[in-house]
Amino acid sequence: MTYLLNSPGDFAAEAVRGLVAAHGELLVEVPGGVARATQTPQGQPALVIGGGSGHYPAFAGWVGPGMGHGAPCGNVFSSPAASEVYSVVRNAENGGGVILGFGNYAGDVLHFGLAAEKLRHEGIDVRIVTVSDDIASNGPENHRDRRGVAGDLPVFKIAGAAIEAGADLDEAERVAWKANDATRSFGLAFNGCTLPGADEPLFHVDKGQMGVGLGIHGEPGVRDDRIGSAAETADLLLDQLLTEEPPRGENGYDGRVAVILNGLGTVKYEELFVVYGRIAERLEEKGLTAVRPEVGEYVTSLDMAGLSLTLVFLDDELEKLWLAPVETPAYRRGAMPDADRSPRTGVWNAAEAEIPRASQDSRVCAQSIAAVLETFQRVCADNEAELGRLDAVAGDGDHGQGMSFGSRGAARAARAAVDEGAGARTTLLLAGQAWADAAGGTSGALWGAALTSAGGAYSDTENADDRNVVDAISAGIDAVIRLGGAKPGDKTMVDAALPFRDAMEEAFETEAGPAITAAARVARDAADRTADITARLGRARVLGEKSVGTPDPGALSFSMLMTALGEHLTR
Repeated sequence: MTYLLNSPGDFAAEAVRGLVAAHGELLVEVPGGVARATQTPQGQPALVIGGGSGHYPAFAGWVGPGMGHGAPCGNVFSSPAASEVYSVVRNAENGGGVILGFGNYAGDVLHFGLAAEKLRHEGIDVRIVTVSDDIASNGPENHRDRRGVAGDLPVFKIAGAAIEAGADLDEAERVAWKANDATRSFGLAFNGCTLPGADEPLFHVDKGQMGVGLGIHGEPGVRDDRIGSAAETADLLLDQLLTEEPPRGENGYDGRVAVILNGLGTVKYEELFVVYGRIAERLEEKGLTAVRPEVGEYVTSLDMAGLSLTLVFLDDELEKLWLAPVETPAYRRGAMPDADRSPRTGVWNAAEAEIPRASQDSRVCAQSIAAVLETFQRVCADNEAELGRLDAVAGDGDHGQGMSFGSRGAARAARAAVDEGAGARTTLLLAGQAWADAAGGTSGALWGAALTSAGGAYSDTENADDRNVVDAISAGIDAVIRLGGAKPGDKTMVDAALPFRDAMEEAFETEAGPAITAAARVARDAADRTADITARLGRARVLGEKSVGTPDPGALSFSMLMTALGEHLTR
């Protein structure tokens, strides 16, 4: 358990503050996380890595020359909000574009993706690399759909070294994916971790048993086995990973492997060294060469009793980058070469950011957008209870509240932007960020992405017409599909949004209002038909059969808002 804290709610933020205080030569605190204390050289790609807190040294401990340029820090085991990711990028990027690196978890995918949408609309080239090394979470044919665990370390280390060596954004992205595709991890847990302020672990493993194939957010293993000796544990870990060893002689692989034996918080160094002794013997027996093995705590899970083994199957390129110097608070190797380490000139803060200058026509359009979002707020408030009731059938019952909170945040942000003279584009971008921050969760990220992408159809300096309205809605729906990954038939908002988009485009001639009104009827029919579908995505998939007979609340809320939009524009 966590013994030393002031309050559970402040634990993650106070830990970041203390980390920066202890490593001021390398880190500076910025809104949402940390960045390097030195300025990113002009034109160099920025590697921004992040995720939930509770995994130190991941991720803030890996910011520094040779590795990360910044790290957004979410709450314990929670994805950082899109606004936090955006803020850290604004403090790290300096004209060379950015790679967003994180473990492949749904919340991170959505919130980092939403930040990427906004950054791209502002002209910043953003690439996303999701680490997916955990072999327990999917099959080898779906390697990039696995979750990320301790493989975060070598993937980000190798990508950071490539950038330090002069790689541009395309090359750094290629190297990062290459490292990810060569990395495999497998772990074991003997007991669960305890959140700060909690009295009990998130899960228990029976005495004498171990959870095989654990996650790093408190997830138990995929099965329970008897705890064996250190040698038996080493054999289990290594044998599982070597089932996916590539053929030697293929693509430059000849048996060289980077090896990371990682303690998750309670299993300490002496125990890890006992296990590694056996791993070293087994590697030699199999003709494998361990290249700069690492034994210690690299991706923890608070006080989880467990360990994991990671192998990276190396070729010449990956080996050189794995061995390159690095200097971060928690991970140092070799001497960094002389380079431009200019002191940081300041910290970007959203509260101090200026509203871009807008034309009179765009400001008038922004006022209309604010009025639409205020209409959305009223519709969501009026239907909060019903949407929550529907969501409770097979979900967690928070959809109504999330839509209400999100629409209220967006409406307030839009009105404040209008009062400061913002144009249409900026008003939608700020409203999208506010919706995601106020709502949280999946629906918050998706509606935030929709508004952000809709902003790309507008300008702060030019007038807009009804064609812009249609294009904005289509762009928003595209963003929902792109970020959420849902397909028709999964029982999500997409089941109403896709038919709506097609009907709107078909009905549109010169006026958006009638086309949206007609398409909204199609969306409502499609939303009602989701009652016959078994949920296949999101929380509801766990109770998929129970969802039959109830329409999807996300599809229904979408149709409600589009109905209100059509009526508003027609008036």
